[in-house]
Amino acid sequence: MKTILFRISLAVDGIICALAGVFFMIGLKDGSIGPENIGLWGLIFAVLALIVGGGSWLQSAGHHVLSLLLLMVLAVPGLLSGLFILLFALSGTQWR
Repeated sequence: MKTILFRISLAVDGIICALAGVFFMIGLKDGSIGPENIGLWGLIFAVLALIVGGGSWLQSAGHHVLSLLLLMVLAVPGLLSGLFILLFALSGTQWR
């Protein structure tokens, strides 16, 4: 059970990292990312790498519960916000 939760959490975290990369590339293309906020983007990518890399490293070191907890720090809010966006998209209401 722990392995399944680990893999699901790692997959969700990977999707979140990919989305952050897509938003970064879009921002570079349209010019909204510049010298004034590149440090914030660097911090975002450092935290994402720390969570995903640290969770994988803890799993390989045999600390299964700690790795799962670390990955859940990003996976749970990511899943909840994804469900909210899905609910908003499928509800058909106009939220003005």
